[in-house]
Amino acid sequence: MGVEIYVGHVSGSVTEDEVQKLFSVVGTVTSVHLVVDPASGESRGCGYVRMSTEEEAREAIDLLNGAKLGDSLIVVKAAPPKNFKKAGSSGGGRGGGEGR
Repeated sequence: MGVEIYVGHVSGSVTEDEVQKLFSVVGTVTSVHLVVDPASGESRGCGYVRMSTEEEAREAIDLLNGAKLGDSLIVVKAAPPKNFKKAGSSGGGRGGGEGR
C-alpha cells in the first residue's frame, strides 16, 4: 500500500514524472498525484507522493524538504490522514482526496 507524503510549493511547470524522478532517488515511489484545479486545469502547487515503506517516506521528508524542483524549493512533510479535519471544521467543506 505504501506511505503517503505531502509535497508543497511545486511549480506549475513541474510534471508528475519529474516528481517521481526526484523521489525515486530516496526509494521506491508507488504513485505521484499533483493536485489540479478542476475548473481551470491549473496546478494548485501541491501534490502527494506514495513511497513503498515508512522508512523511505521518513527519508524523503528528511532529505527532500527544501530541495529545488523546477524553479522553486519544495516542502515535503507527512500527509495528514485521509479522515483529517481542520480544527473547528464542521466537515461541510468541498470534500476531496477521493480518486488520489
